[in-house]
Amino acid sequence: MIITMSQRELQRLEIINKVIEKRLTQKQASKQLGICRRQLCRLIKCFRESGATGLVSKRRGKPGNHRYPDYFRGYVIEVIRGNYADFGPTLACEKLFEKHDIGVSVETVRNWMIAEGLRESRRQRAQRVHQPRYRRDCFGELIQIDGSEHWWFEDRGPKCTLLVYIDDATSRLMHLKFVESESTFDYFRATREYIDRHGKPIAFYSDKHATFRVNQKDAATGTGMTQFGRALHELNIDIICANTSQAKGRVERANKTLQDRLVKELRLEGLSSIAQANSFLPAFMEQYNKRFAKDAKNPKDCHRPMAEFDDLDLVMSWQEARTVSSSLTVQYDKVIFLLEPNTITAAIKRKKVVIHDYPDGRLEIRYDGLPLPYSRFDKLRQVNQAQVVNNKRLGAALAHIKKNQETRRLQRSRKAPRRHGQENSQFVTA
Repeated sequence: MIITMSQRELQRLEIINKVIEKRLTQKQASKQLGICRRQLCRLIKCFRESGATGLVSKRRGKPGNHRYPDYFRGYVIEVIRGNYADFGPTLACEKLFEKHDIGVSVETVRNWMIAEGLRESRRQRAQRVHQPRYRRDCFGELIQIDGSEHWWFEDRGPKCTLLVYIDDATSRLMHLKFVESESTFDYFRATREYIDRHGKPIAFYSDKHATFRVNQKDAATGTGMTQFGRALHELNIDIICANTSQAKGRVERANKTLQDRLVKELRLEGLSSIAQANSFLPAFMEQYNKRFAKDAKNPKDCHRPMAEFDDLDLVMSWQEARTVSSSLTVQYDKVIFLLEPNTITAAIKRKKVVIHDYPDGRLEIRYDGLPLPYSRFDKLRQVNQAQVVNNKRLGAALAHIKKNQETRRLQRSRKAPRRHGQENSQFVTA
């Protein structure tokens, strides 16, 4: 006969044997077991009557006295399966309390989900290895940034990118913004919103995306700095590019949490567009930071206010240098711009000007910081095209117009009537 006993029950068996063999007094035994003498006498009586089996708990293998009723457990599982099947236990527990007024502990929800096959246990999941890195001491000392492309609206909307700004010292979400793609102009807009709200941080920490770093080896032209890097340099903000994704693990883990929690929050709110989601993000950030943000080691805030000479409109623009021709023209992005003749433009022939392309579509031509008046040279006027094309890239439009003209010319030539004797006259002439 095999008897299963716990470590505590084995200890009781050993001490009771010593008492029966008179190698230990009852007073000494009760002190070692931490029970009174009357309880020790009951255990000795059970051992004399039933042997070691008398020391085994009678509740073993039976449900606990404080367990939830089966009907309540079934109801909670039905709610989770119908609404939160892909939620984590912590988030599911929060939503059960918020939406359904069901107060159950996280561990209870986790055990129920594992038992129902809605979640894998930690032993079933593969062990992950993370390289530890100490947090920065001060709030605003280092801000990790990244773009996470994901099906944020699931099948309700298009695939888009979430720009994430998170503080390294506190794991606090500083700024979130949904955009169509991860581009320089999108980072210009998001970073300006960040600075307007919080101020200038000491440094940004990013990956080696082309927006942050020149990835072309041995680049012959340029300053070796991207447009976003140039803007941060003018604002006295450092940019650090991580060599591996583990190095910026703070924002990577935040992306994974957002891809779990934010997707489900958008689903519960019924949001399916970028504009609607951006309006919802401030409330979500506040709730997220209350749940996950930590206190910094040093209470100092390292964000700096804007200086008097900082012009965010000018800094957060795409800037390229161009040479003015002798006819006072400048070419940029396949478009020719005509500078208005005046005393200033007359003196800058064959000199460099700077084109400022703003995120809102505006364009300025500046010389020594002074904006120059200009007009746009529209090539469409030469082909007598009535339609106006509001796009600075006219190559595709001109090709389309040329193709239409050739098609019409061929149609007219096919419909033209032949003159009598035309073939004979051509033959004789030849």
